[in-house]
Amino acid sequence: MYLADYHTHTQFSPDAHDPMTVMAQAALDAGMDEICFTDHVEPLTWGSNELRPPYDWSALTEDFANVQAALGDRIHLRLGMEMGDAQKAPAHMKKLLEDAPQFDFIIGSVHLLSERFGSDDLYLYSPKNQAEAQTALGDYLEEVLALAKLGGFTVLGHLTLPLRYFNEMRGLHTSFDPYEAEIREILKTLIENGRGIELNVNRGNTPLPDAKWLRIYRELGGELITLGTDAHSPEHVGRFIRERQTLLKECGFTRFCTFEKQMPVWHAL
Repeated sequence: MYLADYHTHTQFSPDAHDPMTVMAQAALDAGMDEICFTDHVEPLTWGSNELRPPYDWSALTEDFANVQAALGDRIHLRLGMEMGDAQKAPAHMKKLLEDAPQFDFIIGSVHLLSERFGSDDLYLYSPKNQAEAQTALGDYLEEVLALAKLGGFTVLGHLTLPLRYFNEMRGLHTSFDPYEAEIREILKTLIENGRGIELNVNRGNTPLPDAKWLRIYRELGGELITLGTDAHSPEHVGRFIRERQTLLKECGFTRFCTFEKQMPVWHAL
């Protein structure tokens, strides 16, 4: 069984603190064969609607060189990024990436609701009631579809992300079931444009997306899929990757992907 964690955050994300070497050592300790660092890159400054200033990529590439020197002979290391909410400012996102290093892998993700909801971050958004939260799911999917049509990424990350915040954190009981048509449209858009999805293990909680949506993706012809923990600290690296590989098999998948220079490398489940 080949084990790879394809969604991890390091000190170059505003909500994480550890260098790549610490996260890579955690991956080794968890029995991983491969790790991809996917730090946040967004066109907007966190907590505002202001365009963010240019990135200084030198520190990122220096840290990646450090981990390659320290552990590169013991584990496969890939440099990626999580491109968040590019649909909010696509031209600026493109400009920010003009002098970026060559990434092996790019997760596309949505964390912000639309202007109708004040462009609130899902992590901070507190719906007044169950009905408002359910409506917000539809709003979120509109943003996801816009990102899917925009492209510029390898796989779509944590398709059903709001469930982490609405259900797990706030005790609501929202469901994407009423939005099956919208999710099918998103998945078809991804497949038609040669993009995949991520199975986010969600720290052992409800997978993002769960079995229902994984089966639909497979039925539609989707095959490109990665597994990631979304670890922001060492203790979560590699956790539940094995269990979620089993879930993929149960949903009709026979293989999953890692990436090198954004080209898929296939591994049997």
